[in-house]
Amino acid sequence: LGGFMTARSSFEGRLVKRGAAGYACAVTALLHHGVLTAPGATPTRSLLFLHGILGQGVNWRGFARQLVAQRPEWAAVLVDLRAHGDSRDVPGDDDLAGAARDLSALRDALELPVGGVLGHSFGGKVALRWVADDPGALEALFVVDSLPGARPDHRGSEGTVAVVDLLAELPARFDRREDFVAHVVGQGQPETLARWLAQSLDRIDDGGGVRFGLDVARIRALLGDYFATDLWGAVDPPAGSLSAHLIIGGRSTVYDADARARAQELAARHDRVHAHVLEAADHWVHVD
Repeated sequence: LGGFMTARSSFEGRLVKRGAAGYACAVTALLHHGVLTAPGATPTRSLLFLHGILGQGVNWRGFARQLVAQRPEWAAVLVDLRAHGDSRDVPGDDDLAGAARDLSALRDALELPVGGVLGHSFGGKVALRWVADDPGALEALFVVDSLPGARPDHRGSEGTVAVVDLLAELPARFDRREDFVAHVVGQGQPETLARWLAQSLDRIDDGGGVRFGLDVARIRALLGDYFATDLWGAVDPPAGSLSAHLIIGGRSTVYDADARARAQELAARHDRVHAHVLEAADHWVHVD
């Protein structure tokens, strides 16, 4: 990938390789991650980026590049959460608390101190769980179109649940990547989504072909806890000196009118809580 270099290690060790583009990729005791810095910069702290369900850390790479270019004192750490990307084999509980413990272990292994976390969708709820379970450790929290409250009816995320159901019924293999894409499109999903899901395909060594590489049962467990857990208390009030930003896509259905009102009321009561509605954005805020 151009000037980017990747590296892997066993879960017992830690290995980092740095490329000319200012990107390093590593596996610590738990999570696979990449570190992005501005060319020639010597950042003093890092910001963790957490992707949504079925995603990978690299989903936020373009946005992170812009951020470190404008704020070179920060490094961006693009994390593959448990059961995703190259963190598929991370052991432990597939729930928000388990994912938060992974982040604490990653923080302790990083060279730069972690000053903040940005989480989108499922990753936003992981970030909220982290600051609730490890209060006072961070200075900045950005929760991107992720409702802190519980949604047992999956309201606003019915499409995500339908995609996970589709993945649970996939054939065991496809001859080619394009066959996977055609199958997902044939099930009524847009081609852009099908190609995004295809980033999680694995090549099959025995006989060729590809298969979807994520464990859908683990994804369902993580998503179930995401919908069941209420974490408004993580930012009401925010612990220590944490500055919390609730970022809402104006065209997204994740926040209904009552939830938006609650976020804005929370921001009015706490000077370290901020509610931002980006009117032109849908759920994929960083893309829109």
